Amino acid sequence: MLTDDELRQRLRSLEAFNAERTESARNADKLGEAICAFANDLPDSRTIGILFLGVRDNGDCAGLEITEQVIQTLLGFGRDGHILPLPNIHVRTITLDGCTMAVTEVTPSDSPPVRFKGRICVRFGPSRAYATPEQERRLTERQRRAVVPFDQQPVAGSALTDLNLSIFQLEYLPAAIAPDVLRENGREVVDQLRALKLLSPDGVPTAAGILVLGRDPRNWLPGAYIQFVRYAGTEVTDTIRDQKEIDGPLSELLRRLDDVLEANIARRSDLSGLSTSERPDYPILALQELARNAVIHRTYTGTYAPVRLTWFDDRVEITSPGGPFGAVSIANFGRPEATDYRNPVLASAAKDLGYVQRFGSGIPRAGLALKRNGNPPAAFQAEADFVHVTIGAAP
Repeated sequence: MLTDDELRQRLRSLEAFNAERTESARNADKLGEAICAFANDLPDSRTIGILFLGVRDNGDCAGLEITEQVIQTLLGFGRDGHILPLPNIHVRTITLDGCTMAVTEVTPSDSPPVRFKGRICVRFGPSRAYATPEQERRLTERQRRAVVPFDQQPVAGSALTDLNLSIFQLEYLPAAIAPDVLRENGREVVDQLRALKLLSPDGVPTAAGILVLGRDPRNWLPGAYIQFVRYAGTEVTDTIRDQKEIDGPLSELLRRLDDVLEANIARRSDLSGLSTSERPDYPILALQELARNAVIHRTYTGTYAPVRLTWFDDRVEITSPGGPFGAVSIANFGRPEATDYRNPVLASAAKDLGYVQRFGSGIPRAGLALKRNGNPPAAFQAEADFVHVTIGAAP
């Protein structure tokens, strides 16, 4: 974090490229674009960008009341998925020279370009705008020297022909990029794939590219599937009622997963109220959230193991290869404030495609759905090499 003296200097430097001032939080898009632009760090200064909220353009105090709602609005940009990849931000309330303001400190992204609602925002001097094709290319090229996560690394031996470009152009691209940007977009498909980190700067499909668009993801990442088994009983020694392997590019895999979940949920009559209704033994939302988390946050390196979805008569168990990652530990696993992303591009793609509502909310949403349906709380076992969750059936 910057000191008060450093913040005061930024606040007074009206031509600084790494500071922006705004009077209120009424225009949320303006705030989001500013954070996105700082995360992109077009000048490659590698310095923290500062968004001052509650200050006029000339640096004078605007007298804005910094409420908890204002702070939560700013914090939301670090988890709501409007900015992808998620930015690293720190928000606090400070008082400088008698003026109380909210300060958002934005760390430049290690993997630009960063998008806000499908648009790449940049700053040059004190001005902010959407990136030109040339500026987008400069940001994409910067990935070469970054230490990138696994899902941004090229998959050796793969080529553009291993990606299904129809899925990219007809399904993924319209979901990821704002419509007006697409209409004005003169970029080649290869450049678009690079900008979305589905292709490396050298033109090789990344792990995320293979997982999201691959014609046969398992050919390159053998564990990229879900092993589903349904037992007629409560033990693995009981008769297998059904089993299948669920695979394919991300959207197809998750659609097939939804079909399997729906087909196996049983509904029974609920006579507890004034009228008869049907209650499922599991709420579909809870199973979706927990299974999708397993697909998105698992490790795809050092193992050929799939995500395992095992359905018993009294419970469902989901096992995800790879233990907690980064800021998430065995001790804090499952807490809403503990979030990190082993596969940030894959997580961004799932958000763009509509399979993630809000980052960090999957486990809490699943827990609420289970509670409302009368199921016991999900039981998590987080170990160094795997995460296992058990969901008990509603009585």
